[in-house]
Amino acid sequence: MFGSFKNYWQKRKLKDERFTFLFDDPPPDEFVVFDTETTGLDCKKDNIVSIGAVKIKGNRILTNEALHIYIKQESLISQESIKVHRIRNCDLKGAITIEEGIERFLYFIGNRTLIGYYLEFDVAMINRYIKPMLGIYLPNKQQDVSSIYYDKKISLIPQGNIDLRFDTILDALALPRLQCHDALNDAIMTAMMYLKLQHSHSLR
Repeated sequence: MFGSFKNYWQKRKLKDERFTFLFDDPPPDEFVVFDTETTGLDCKKDNIVSIGAVKIKGNRILTNEALHIYIKQESLISQESIKVHRIRNCDLKGAITIEEGIERFLYFIGNRTLIGYYLEFDVAMINRYIKPMLGIYLPNKQQDVSSIYYDKKISLIPQGNIDLRFDTILDALALPRLQCHDALNDAIMTAMMYLKLQHSHSLR
């Protein structure tokens, strides 16, 4: 009830009628898994460098419908940031503006439920840009893979310290690591985690 009320007021604040579809009811068997690479971990001052997203329909990951975009930067990316996401300044040749990137991302996700690993951060980064652009925050339903994993794991070791690192979850679910570490491959691996968790009755 509260969610419907909140979405009603959000929709009234929408500045661009092209994006009213974001408020439609999501399809029950379609999701979008996404990840961002950023210049840092401060949602108020750091910038998005790339966005990777992939659709899930039923039990299939639609890698042929993936989104992977790079965003132009107003200043050079620091060496410290490059060490984390491995995106160099020369890799941004042909990158698009953040406004175009956000629009492409919104058309890609549509009204689908969003899935991610520590999704709150990635959503906060997107919201930082769509709020001034459209007057709203992302209205899409959201599911966080680390939270789903935690809920399943805590029943096995209720007093334990649960390791929620990305690679740890991959190993626990017996899933492969994709060679290239970027926003798209992280989204694909997160999609594999999500599907495995939906069908896992027990974890090791």
